[in-house]
Amino acid sequence: MAMEENGREGIEIEAQQRTTATPSVGFNKYVLASAMLASTNSILLGYDIGVMSGAVLFIKENLNITSVQVEILVGSLNVCSLIGSLASGKTSDLIGRRYTIVLAAATFLAGAILMGFAPSFPFLLAGRVVAGIGVGFSLMIAPVYTAELSPATTRGFLTSLPEVFINIGILLGYISNYAFSVLSENINWRLMLGVAAVPALGIATGVMVMPESPRWLVMQGQIEEANRVLIRTSKSEEEALMRLAEITKDASASENLRGKGAWKEMFFKPSKPIRRMLIAAIGINFFMQASGNDAVVYYCPEVFRAAGIRKKKELVGVTIIMGIAKTSFVLISALYLDRFGRRPMLLLGSMGMTVSLAGLGLGSKFREGSVRKPLWAIVLCVVAVCADVSFFSIGLGPVTWVYSSEIFPTRLRAQGSSMAVSVNRMMSGVVSMTFLTISEKITFGGTFFVLAGIMGIGVIFFSVFLPETKGKSLEEMEAIFRD
Repeated sequence: MAMEENGREGIEIEAQQRTTATPSVGFNKYVLASAMLASTNSILLGYDIGVMSGAVLFIKENLNITSVQVEILVGSLNVCSLIGSLASGKTSDLIGRRYTIVLAAATFLAGAILMGFAPSFPFLLAGRVVAGIGVGFSLMIAPVYTAELSPATTRGFLTSLPEVFINIGILLGYISNYAFSVLSENINWRLMLGVAAVPALGIATGVMVMPESPRWLVMQGQIEEANRVLIRTSKSEEEALMRLAEITKDASASENLRGKGAWKEMFFKPSKPIRRMLIAAIGINFFMQASGNDAVVYYCPEVFRAAGIRKKKELVGVTIIMGIAKTSFVLISALYLDRFGRRPMLLLGSMGMTVSLAGLGLGSKFREGSVRKPLWAIVLCVVAVCADVSFFSIGLGPVTWVYSSEIFPTRLRAQGSSMAVSVNRMMSGVVSMTFLTISEKITFGGTFFVLAGIMGIGVIFFSVFLPETKGKSLEEMEAIFRD
C-alpha cells in the first residue's frame, strides 16, 4: 500500500510539472472504436423494441393470445431487465467493466435463441426473461464504461452512442419486420426474434479486444496498466498523465476504493452532493420512461391502426418512417451534446415531447369522436408520433445515459448508475405492461394527454435539479453538485 501511495504522489508531482499540457478537443480513434464496440450492445435492446412492435401482430394470431398476454410479453423484458441492472453495479466492480459487457451479450444471446425456438407462450416468455436480464446489464455498463474511458471534451458524444445504437437497433427491427412479414405466421415472428442472436454473438467476441476502464484499474490498484490505457486513449503522454493524476487523486481521497459500502453511502449517510446526484440520476431515468416513449414505440402499430391505417404492411411501413426520423435526430443530438451542453438539449427535447404528446392526444380524440375518421386527424397522429420520438432522441434519449454515467464519483459510479437504470427499467416495464389496458379505459387520446402532463412536470424537474456538466472531468462532478 505504501508503494502504491508513493506511486500516486509521483504521478501527481510529475503532472504538476507539466502544466503546459492542455486537454485535447478532437476524437481519439482508439477511444471512438472502443466506445462504438461497447455501445453496439445497445443494438440488442433497440432491435428487440423495434422488432417486437411488428412481431407481436403475428404472435397474437399464431399463438392465439389475449391483449393482457401481449402486455405481459412486451413488458416482461423491461421488468426482468431490472434484475440485470441491479446486479450490474456489483458485478462490474468485481469482474470489471469489459467482462460485464461480454456477460450482457452472452445472456441476451441465450434469450434470443430461446425466443426463436419457442413452441408456446410460456417458452417465449422464458426467453424474454433471460434476454431482459442481459438488457439490464448492457444498459448500465455500456455508458459507464464509455464515460470512464473518454476525455471530458468528447464524453457527451461518446457516452450518447448507446442511445444511437438503440435507435439503429430499432430501425433494424422495423426492417426485419418488413422483410420477414411475407413469410408464414408460424415462421416469420420466430425469425424476427431469433436473428438477434447473430449480433449478440459478434459483440461477445469483439468486446474481448477492448481495453479495461482506467478508472476501474485504479480502483484495483493497477496503476501502471491504467496509465497504459490512458496513453492510448489520450492525444499525448502529458494529457494521459494529467488524467491519471486526477483519477489517482480522487481514488486516494476515498476511503472506499472498490465499491464496498456503496449502498450505505448513497442511501443511509449521503453527503449533500451525493444526495443531489441520486435525485438527478433517478429523476431523469424516471421521466425517460414515464414519458411513455417505449410504449409508443412498442405499440405504434396499434396507435396507427386506431388512427385508421389498417393493412399490416402499411403499418410496418409507417413504423419504418418513424424509425428513420428517430435515428436521424439522435445522431444530430449526439454530435451537438458537447457543443451546446446537456441541459439545453434536454429541455428542448422535453418541451417538444410535451407539445407532441398533446397534439397526439388531440388527434386521437378527434378521431375517436368521428365515424368517418378525418384525414387531418390521421395525419396529425402520424406526425405527432414521429415528432414525439424525434424530440425524445434529441433530449431524454441520449442525455439520460450520458448524465447517469458521468455524475457519480468513481467509487459509486457503477452502483449509482445501476440504481438509476433500475428505476428506468422498472418504469419501462410498468408503462409497457399497462399502456394498452389504460388506453382501453381512458382511450388513446386520454393516455397521451396524461403523458403530456407528466412531461410538463419533467421539464420543471430538469430545469431545477440538473446542473450542466459539459466539459467537466468525472472527478469534478462532486464539486458541481456541492454548489
